[in-house]
Amino acid sequence: MSSLSVHNRLLQRLGNGMRRHAGVIRTLQWTVVLFYAVLLVVPALLPLPGSQARMLDNLTLFAQFLFWGLWWPFVLLSIVLFGRLWCGVLCPEGSLSEWASQYGRGMGVPRWMRWGGWPTLAFSLTTLYGQLISVYDYAQAALLILGGSTLAAIAIGLLFARSKRVWCRYLCPVSGVFALLARLAPVHFQVDEQRWKENAAPRLPPPNCAPLLDIRRLQGASDCHACGRCSGQRGAVQLIARSSNAEILQAATRAPSAWDSRLLLFGVIGLAMGAFQWTVSPWFIALKQHLAQWLVEHDVLWPLHDNAPWWLLTHYPQLNDSFSWLDGFSIVLYLSTSALLLGGSLLVLLRLAARLTGKPDLYGALSLALIPLGGAGLFLGLSATTVKLLRYEGLLLEWVQPARALLLIAAMAWSAWLGWKLLARQDIARSRRCAASACLLAAIATVGYGWWLQFWGWL
Repeated sequence: MSSLSVHNRLLQRLGNGMRRHAGVIRTLQWTVVLFYAVLLVVPALLPLPGSQARMLDNLTLFAQFLFWGLWWPFVLLSIVLFGRLWCGVLCPEGSLSEWASQYGRGMGVPRWMRWGGWPTLAFSLTTLYGQLISVYDYAQAALLILGGSTLAAIAIGLLFARSKRVWCRYLCPVSGVFALLARLAPVHFQVDEQRWKENAAPRLPPPNCAPLLDIRRLQGASDCHACGRCSGQRGAVQLIARSSNAEILQAATRAPSAWDSRLLLFGVIGLAMGAFQWTVSPWFIALKQHLAQWLVEHDVLWPLHDNAPWWLLTHYPQLNDSFSWLDGFSIVLYLSTSALLLGGSLLVLLRLAARLTGKPDLYGALSLALIPLGGAGLFLGLSATTVKLLRYEGLLLEWVQPARALLLIAAMAWSAWLGWKLLARQDIARSRRCAASACLLAAIATVGYGWWLQFWGWL
């Protein structure tokens, strides 16, 4: 028996065990909800930490490290490794939304909510707003954004579809990002549609698919929340191992949604890079100085005042940290420019690559080849907070820069290999394939250069 068969048997048992022990998973979910609530609410009620406060003697700083230093970076990593297991088993918003939906009005999902652009719009607006109120640095800001998102999830649960996760399926700000990263997962719940149709006995009770998926036709890991509720259904659903490249390479024959490409290029890569970059960017400083000079020359001084409330712009004068109206405008302008300029450049290069193959529809699949690079960028950006907080505690972490370089190079190489494999499957002339590959490599190099500037070029 091959090692893959042994692994698949073990995974199948694990998936079936998740279905049998649903009660244990529910207990785990409510434990996470309680931990999440304490971590989110209590620090926001405490005084702001002083300049001499340290992580191990200040709950606010400790919670900040757990949230932004460990929780979110490793949630992203878990999606790449295990698919959307976080969504189906651990996410507090999903658990609360599904729980609330059991007691709500049970209305149908309205047509406007099914618009495919909501995850992209929600991710973009949340990212922009988070930078304006310094969500990574202050507990009040984290409570406002994450707590507001949780309340919205509960409200949606109370209004629409009983015992479902309508919020997670259509409106969650990170749902689209997780769907992209889950395509790389080396495990997923595979559905054999033919066996499902045969309806072989014995039958298990119909599962409740909380994210409202058509289980019979489910292909890939991007939408599946990996909760295990359907494992073993009709003998057609099982957790198996697969190649981390399989779902992206299959996109050449199953074109992805246009919103997947937009979210990846303009949001996960373009906007996120700007959000992580602006605090160290000399371009941002030059932009703000130029605007300030223009305002002074024209005797327009009110934008230089820092009198905005904390929930609109960062305002903590006791810590000498307050944004002026000009700061807020500059941040929005810089992040928007980063999203449009970088995302637009990548779009042009990838569309050109697809046209050079004579198959313009290949653009969608080629864009998904950048998922490893996009995911690595998010991890690098979020883990920068981890590194910053640990260095405040006196740790030198001399290995961080080599580790960042290794991760960035590996992600660039992975994206390049995926792109090359997609192009190699096309029946085109060698010269066209090489020209398309050059466009793809230019796109990858552009993203790599942006991260090089942040971690090395601007130091």
